[in-house]
Amino acid sequence: MEWDVGEEEEASVAHSTSSTVVDAFTRFCLLGALLAPIRVLLAFIVLFLLWPFAWLQVAGLTEEQLQEPITGWRKTVCHNGVLGLSRLLFFLLGFLRIRVRGQRASCLQAPVLVAAPHSTFFDPIVLLPCDLPKVVSRAENLSVPVIGALLRFNQAILVSRHDPASRRRVVEEVRRRATSGGKWPQVLFFPEGTCSNKKALLKFKPGAFIAGVPVQPVLIRYPNSLDTTSWAWRGPGVLKVLWLTASQPCSIVDVEFLPVYHPSLEESRDPTLYANNVQRVMAQALGIPATECEFVGSLPVIVVGRLKVALEPQLWELRRVLRKAGLSPGCVDAGAEPGRSRMISQEEFARQLQLSDPQTVAGAFSYFQQDANGLVDFRDVALALAALDGNRSLEELTCLAFELFAEEQTEGPTRLLYRDGFSTILHLLLGSPRPAAVTLHAELCQAGSCQGLSLCQFQDFSLRDPLHEKLFSTYLRPSQIPNASSPGSPTARANGTVQAPKQKGD
Repeated sequence: MEWDVGEEEEASVAHSTSSTVVDAFTRFCLLGALLAPIRVLLAFIVLFLLWPFAWLQVAGLTEEQLQEPITGWRKTVCHNGVLGLSRLLFFLLGFLRIRVRGQRASCLQAPVLVAAPHSTFFDPIVLLPCDLPKVVSRAENLSVPVIGALLRFNQAILVSRHDPASRRRVVEEVRRRATSGGKWPQVLFFPEGTCSNKKALLKFKPGAFIAGVPVQPVLIRYPNSLDTTSWAWRGPGVLKVLWLTASQPCSIVDVEFLPVYHPSLEESRDPTLYANNVQRVMAQALGIPATECEFVGSLPVIVVGRLKVALEPQLWELRRVLRKAGLSPGCVDAGAEPGRSRMISQEEFARQLQLSDPQTVAGAFSYFQQDANGLVDFRDVALALAALDGNRSLEELTCLAFELFAEEQTEGPTRLLYRDGFSTILHLLLGSPRPAAVTLHAELCQAGSCQGLSLCQFQDFSLRDPLHEKLFSTYLRPSQIPNASSPGSPTARANGTVQAPKQKGD
């Protein structure tokens, strides 16, 4: 058989590519079986060796003494011991090189450091070239062995997510340290607040910018041939990321210090504006988009006008589940009574939707909020099915939503949509977090000088406002609801640029 030059080159490339893949897989299997266990074991030993140094720095000090920066021999011996062992720990995990670009500013020049993108639990490696700055962490982490001791050593600023007053105290403490005139070391923030996939910057939280002092942006990159470090939603778990990274012969991290960002007078008075502008500067330096995506708990949301909506509402997933089961939402008789809740069990839910497969029933039932007895309000089910019915117009759908959740007034025949019903509708249809929907309801009612919304007011918001009308039509018309794999769809764009996190502690 005769081959021309083009065929020979093609065959050569194909053979080379195949050999490369096989060699890489073989190398990974060998290193994963031999190198990773040794590295992980040694790293855990070093992690526990950190504890005596961390304990010694704060041993015998009162709470009042810990409110001031530690100095003297404790600072010299323990700080250098933890710094050296921390570098050894990351070295053992495979991070043989930490390449630093730019110059770190002094605590007088920039009391606050902001690091991004935050993509993995390996990101604390950035503390090493920053000379172990103070951090902000969850108060619950104090109870974690070794980690709690390291947080006390660090004199970390602790925040409790269950205590609203704790956030106010954290803001005051950050401001106190940032304005201490260099007395305190720098404070480092991951302003995104959670991990993403490095393809875009999440919306920065304003906590690092409340003090209104200059900040120094710090960029984190992992320029390795294989991305084994990312720890994002729908990605590998902790153990897999740890094992994959430890299986690599060498992992590299780049830490780049950008010039200090000095806020304008307007930015120093508006932390949100300050945060947004710093986010744009860092995104431009990274060459990735700066998004409005943020997280409420573990739910990824994006701000559209005055509304926060889920990047991928559960309604879309419910539609896929029902389609897979061969159910057409339009053929189900909802039978929900307007204005009154009707709680149903999972068994009745299956009968109403004519579902027989237990796994499908459990999956579909889980999309609705359950009460303490495991029951769901059938009005929620009726509205979701109506939203997935392609035969209904948006006007008909909003009328149905209003009829289902509006309540009779004590005086007069007019029915109004109060905050609970309004938040339920937006949560079901758009995936909006309930607290955000309640806040928006209060704003809409304040504009109308009433505690509830009439049908006309509700439709003015959802159908006649140009921005929200487009949003509702994109999310609610089934013909326009894309599959996750559709190129150019909102879901594909969301998953291509920003991935939501697992439920993680930062």
